Amino acid sequence: MRSVEEQQARVAAAAVAPRPVRVAIAESQGLMCAEEVVTERPMPGFDQAAIDGYAVRSVDVLSVGDGAGEISLPVMGAIEAGARTPSRLQPRQAARVQTGAPMPTLADAVLPLRWTDGGENRVRILRSVRSGAYVRRTGDDVQPGDVAVRAGTIIGPAQVGLLAAVGRDRVLVHPRPRLSVMCVGGELVDVSRTPGTGQVYDVNSYALAAAGRDAGAEVNRVGIISTDPRELRETVEGQVNRNEIVVIAGAVGGAAADSVRSVLAELGEMEVARIAMHPGSVQGFGQLGRDRVPVFLLPANPVSALVVFEVMVRPLIRLSLGKRQPMRRVVQARTLAPISSVAGRTGYLRGQLMRDQDSGEYLVQALGGAPGASTHLLATLAEANCLVVIPSEVEEVRTGETVDVAFLAQRG
Repeated sequence: MRSVEEQQARVAAAAVAPRPVRVAIAESQGLMCAEEVVTERPMPGFDQAAIDGYAVRSVDVLSVGDGAGEISLPVMGAIEAGARTPSRLQPRQAARVQTGAPMPTLADAVLPLRWTDGGENRVRILRSVRSGAYVRRTGDDVQPGDVAVRAGTIIGPAQVGLLAAVGRDRVLVHPRPRLSVMCVGGELVDVSRTPGTGQVYDVNSYALAAAGRDAGAEVNRVGIISTDPRELRETVEGQVNRNEIVVIAGAVGGAAADSVRSVLAELGEMEVARIAMHPGSVQGFGQLGRDRVPVFLLPANPVSALVVFEVMVRPLIRLSLGKRQPMRRVVQARTLAPISSVAGRTGYLRGQLMRDQDSGEYLVQALGGAPGASTHLLATLAEANCLVVIPSEVEEVRTGETVDVAFLAQRG
């Protein structure tokens, strides 16, 4: 039986990021930048007012508050944001300016409106101002030749804004890996149909497709596929040729799974192994097609399939996205009830993670993890916000003991 860490290492070794593509900056959020975005122009591109007020020469208002009496200056006009006509300030003059307006020549500071009487033709000055105050100088933010966004940076709202600010409408990124999800099983029917005797809804293709999107992949949900050898080969081969990752649920265990694996063996290397974890111990992984695309075979049980996806497939998606930390955040929490696990296997048990408001301590309640409880109830997985990770050498966790807990996606 192979350890979880050994299997994860085999999977991680197969990670290949899709070739970078150039996209509109509006579509780049959440993706990794694949180029050094070098600024060609200074930002801001001209001296501009940082606040509504009056542009002045600071030397003309230095004496305010020094016992020299009231100072007032004539207002030579108003300059709006976006004004394109150059203006020049004469000594002992002021100009009314809007935020973002170009500064007139000779002006080196802006008096906020609250420091004046707001006059239109002549303004009374209530406070002095130092040189450079409330002025955005040319290149204060970015100088030509500066790197605005570095390769390897995950593009978020701030990076999108910076790209726009330096005049870039497109950027080279590592795209989302394409993930194909399909299911096999003669008992399966789509949710649009009514199950007959012995039939069940196809849960896996919907749940796993959602898990793929949550991980950051571009998902193609193929749904239920035929196990006829010729049709199966055509379907899988087609998906392998157009995706970076392929997941097939229901392809481990049973006669149908044997026939599936024999077909897949014609397309490349595929191994079904027993991994020291529960649920989802029996699982398959291989690399198929001319590009050796990673292909996963997952159990038919939806809970087991989702847990295997979380532990094995999700990290591969995150690596393909270029994430430096492909695993979920793990914290330590104190158990609120006993938890049982399977000897010799790492347990991934769903749970509800809470936090004590007074102490800040994490607390966790296992769902379906009490002795004798089933590990295959989908309803309890839907209630979970974490996975409780139980080491392979531990069979029983007592109330109050500390365990590792992996955050799942936040809800609400």
